[in-house]
Amino acid sequence: MEQDGAERGAARRLLAPEARALRLAALLSVIAHLCWLPMAGCAAWVLAGLVEGRGVSLGVILGFVACGLARGGLNHLAEGVAQRAALGAVTRLRGELLQVVSGRAVLPRAGALALVAGDQAAAIVPYAVRYGMGFARAAVVPLVILLCAFAVSWAAGLILLLTGPVIPVFMALVGHAAGRASRAQFQEMSSLGALLADRVAALPDIRLLGAGQRLRDEFGRAAEALRARTMQVLGIAFLSSTVLELFAALGVAIMAVFCGFSLLGHFGFGMWGAPLSVGQALFLLMIAPEFYQPLRDLAAAWHDRASADAAAALIAQEMAEAPAMPGLGAPAVPLAVGGIALRGLRHRGIAYPDLDLRAGEALVLTGPSGSGKSTLLRLLAGLEAPEAGQVLVAGQALDAQNADAWRAGLGWMPQAVHFLDASLEENLRMGRAGDLDAALRSAAADHLPEGLPEGQATRLGERGAGLSGGEARRLTLARALYGAPGWILADEPTADLDAGTAERVAQGLLAAHRGGAGLIVATHDPALIAAIGREYRLGAP
Repeated sequence: MEQDGAERGAARRLLAPEARALRLAALLSVIAHLCWLPMAGCAAWVLAGLVEGRGVSLGVILGFVACGLARGGLNHLAEGVAQRAALGAVTRLRGELLQVVSGRAVLPRAGALALVAGDQAAAIVPYAVRYGMGFARAAVVPLVILLCAFAVSWAAGLILLLTGPVIPVFMALVGHAAGRASRAQFQEMSSLGALLADRVAALPDIRLLGAGQRLRDEFGRAAEALRARTMQVLGIAFLSSTVLELFAALGVAIMAVFCGFSLLGHFGFGMWGAPLSVGQALFLLMIAPEFYQPLRDLAAAWHDRASADAAAALIAQEMAEAPAMPGLGAPAVPLAVGGIALRGLRHRGIAYPDLDLRAGEALVLTGPSGSGKSTLLRLLAGLEAPEAGQVLVAGQALDAQNADAWRAGLGWMPQAVHFLDASLEENLRMGRAGDLDAALRSAAADHLPEGLPEGQATRLGERGAGLSGGEARRLTLARALYGAPGWILADEPTADLDAGTAERVAQGLLAAHRGGAGLIVATHDPALIAAIGREYRLGAP
């Protein structure tokens, strides 16, 4: 129930910038539907005239046509305004989501993020287009029609008054169930999307291990879970629509019975004085379905609201889930090269011993897996902010004001190989000035462009298509060495490499250190630990 409360209104909050346009669309939609009242009056007058032999008035017919054209034009205009606002909102939300995620200290899984930015953001559109206008029509149109019905016959008004509230009451009853079902469906979709992205990335390893059948079984179970959740959502929608249609049909039927028996003279009550005329009866029969239609439209859009609130809550959670990376992530002039120090540093439950490093010194971070080596490197690189204590760089505390300038002078070699979906040259330069050929030579990777279809202009893709694991690792080393950084931070640079490639990567790092760059490496490699000499051990010995 707490989660339901947190979701309620989540879509409305996300659409706050588009609220003015959506209110305009709702107003136009209300006016368009109120045009049916004069249309019904004109039609009833014409038909009653034919029945009673009074003839047909051209002015009444022209009035009917004019109101019909106004109704259609206003509906078209309202739909257009709402659609533009909804599509603009989705574009804005995707941009904000990607901007927030790009500045996050820890990036989410690509599959889950793609689903949130794609399908879940798109779930806002039906809500923005249908629910807002439906809610406005349901709040105004039935009330106006009820007043018109009471003006003609108190019995007809009473019929609408007693049968109409059943629909919103039932909507409230199914609302919680629909919201929970939609949330569960989105979670299953997110899990399946993330699973697909991860397994596609690992397909070569899966084939080598002969785990294809296990993978198919895993996807089968995930797809079956999503099917069950989807059928649950559809079942709730079908049940609620059936019940609502039943109540609306019963209301119209009761109105027809009252009007018919009143015209036949079997009912002598329900009027304010004179008996019910043919024109009045026709008018009541024409406006009765329109009384229920806004409520039926709102009931249909109620599921859009539940889905949109569930999606909006997940989007908001994704945007606020992880701490932001210090700084703006924008280009900056590199900070002057200086020493690094740790003072009272604590992060993610790990307390780090104080440390002092002068510019150009080297240090190797050691310790068992999970002891905090990678986390410390991210703190030193200004990719995360510590929970307590300080990282001092060039004599000043590393914070949001100087993080961009500090990172601009760093060479960063993460453990996981990742490239932009751009050319090899763009992936190494990253918008910086420097000697590309020198960086490739230092990483023993100067021959790699020659083996690619378009040389340095070859588009790598996120996983480095066309490169072996060792070649991709050497290119990440070349990216770290590019531009002669003052400090180089490397996370497990020789892990999972053959002995020859590991030696070449280690030699590239050590050569940069001998050239004057400070070097901090997290590793389990005994040869690299021995070559660097100075050790900073974390965790139990």
